[in-house]
Amino acid sequence: MKAGRLKQILLLTDGCSNHGEDPIAVAALARNQGVTVNVIGVLDDRQNEKPQGLEEVESIAEAGGGVSQIVYQKSLSQTVQMVTRQAMTQTIQGVVNKELQEILGEGQSIEELPPATRSEVVEVVEDLGEACELEVLVLVDTSASMQHKLPTVKEALYDLSLSLNARTGSNQFSIYTFPDVKHTIRRVIKWTPELGEINGVFSKLSSGGYTPTGPALKEALYAFTEKPFFRGMQDGEDPYEETGF
Repeated sequence: MKAGRLKQILLLTDGCSNHGEDPIAVAALARNQGVTVNVIGVLDDRQNEKPQGLEEVESIAEAGGGVSQIVYQKSLSQTVQMVTRQAMTQTIQGVVNKELQEILGEGQSIEELPPATRSEVVEVVEDLGEACELEVLVLVDTSASMQHKLPTVKEALYDLSLSLNARTGSNQFSIYTFPDVKHTIRRVIKWTPELGEINGVFSKLSSGGYTPTGPALKEALYAFTEKPFFRGMQDGEDPYEETGF
């Protein structure tokens, strides 16, 4: 089995979507197109209980075939790394299970293999996780309530870049934020193997008052395609081109 290419959207948010399409339906669409959607709900360190708005975090990730986690700011960095790697393993296990069913018949999965065989398959999954090509589009909610959390988000994403670059496989990262007045989402860092330039970006981000999570996820899907989606575009103009950075 060869190492392939895994595509992930990593959504960082602290609230319930309140504008536009259903993010759960959009996450299911992403999954059908081979893009896993992972969601991290970010709590204030002083919060004692989970706000109602974060209840959809798990549902979005489940529909998107990904991993979800509710986390306090202070634990965000390690959580971002854990969720990304866990989603990689989960995706690869799904591929391996599908191949096992084709070889051994319906109903066969890694968990049902004999212990010795299962350990060998798990080792293969781990090796593929290290060798596969990984594309992670980070989608950051910059609505008003997230503004004071952005420095922590920045540190977490920088740590993610350092962690994943220890793999043998290649990595590509990009960062988009939402909401944006013109295009729903705004590209702040184009596809790059390292997030070293992240420091100067987050200090300049402005916040908005509403949270169009569904439309933002849908627009993020198009960032994985090489051809522009928008009609009427000419000369290869990028609708998400950064401004001011």
